[in-house]
Amino acid sequence: MTPWLYGVLLVLAGVTAVLLVVDLVRDRSAQDSHYIAFAVLEVALLVQLVVGIVALARTERDVEGAVFVSYLVTNALIPVVGAFFSLAERSRVGTTILLLAVVTVAGLEVRLWDVWGGRGA
Repeated sequence: MTPWLYGVLLVLAGVTAVLLVVDLVRDRSAQDSHYIAFAVLEVALLVQLVVGIVALARTERDVEGAVFVSYLVTNALIPVVGAFFSLAERSRVGTTILLLAVVTVAGLEVRLWDVWGGRGA
């Protein structure tokens, strides 16, 4: 796991969350810009999935591999599931679903960093 990828993902999640909160305050339903932000976040998460698996294969660290890979896969699936449910609910609730998904991604990123660093499995 590279620190710069971790930082990029947290920044992307943060920017997306701010965009969603602004539109929630403005009482707007999910917009195309939200889905574009989610697509960018998903691409970065897929890059992290590949980089993380390669890093796990090459590391000498004491990392619980199954837990680490399960966090990587789950994190890559969260934006897809969130976008799916948001598309099913085309109201302000859909925007809230997207916000919950992006906050979940950020939380899983922090936990993933802990697992990689060996502070818990």
